[in-house]
Amino acid sequence: MSLSDLERLFGLRGKVALVTGASSGLGKEFARGLAMAGADVAVVARRLERLQAVAAELEAFGVRAYSVQADLQHEEQIEAAVREVHDVLGPIDILVNNAGIAPVGRAERHDLEKWQQALDVNLTAVFLCCQHVGRRMIERGQGGRIINISSVLGEGANSVHRTVGYAATKGAVTNLTRQLAVEWAAHGITVNALAPSWFPTEMITDPRLGRVHDEQRTRMEQFTPLGRLGREGELLGAIIYLASPAASYVTGTVLHVDGGWRAW
Repeated sequence: MSLSDLERLFGLRGKVALVTGASSGLGKEFARGLAMAGADVAVVARRLERLQAVAAELEAFGVRAYSVQADLQHEEQIEAAVREVHDVLGPIDILVNNAGIAPVGRAERHDLEKWQQALDVNLTAVFLCCQHVGRRMIERGQGGRIINISSVLGEGANSVHRTVGYAATKGAVTNLTRQLAVEWAAHGITVNALAPSWFPTEMITDPRLGRVHDEQRTRMEQFTPLGRLGREGELLGAIIYLASPAASYVTGTVLHVDGGWRAW
């Protein structure tokens, strides 16, 4: 197999991608993977300075990169961001819904405001991004790729943290993915979910320590057959694959990148 064969399978040159929650962590990695494969990438989040730094890193791959500041809890900002990306980079071919939060608290005492915020960011914003981008894909008539970032906790409980809102919303995102895959298949739009397990990002890092809490890390590693947390770069292949021509017949599926977490 030649490099040109690999390019035909996995290359994204000429495609435009939009990645939400891309100012840090896994969102930044997803944006980097798409840029490595040749896609022009728009990164969307609330922290503009961080987004601009990410965009500058992506341009090193010889692609166009563009940063858009938006709070995805507000539909008008989602609509404006999608329109801005379309106007600057062109029609969106690939949407990666990565933005998410994980409010912590015992279920019996969980504050309703925290619950609602998790719903707004983790579920409603995902639906609205899919809807606004999906409409444009349907009108354009050339198909597209939508990749929703779920979690292994979308199909099982969290035994490490008390994150009832996160668990509920990720379960909903997983099934939203399946529903959209069925409804939009006729338009050539594939909709899949990528479900990571434990990666040492801001979401699981103890801010007091600047790292994952030792006791929590031990539990994460104990119940992962590979015996460790995920490493930087280990999600690149998965995001490129789901966005690529090689995945043209893959839709409505959940791709787990979890070190075997769900295999027990």
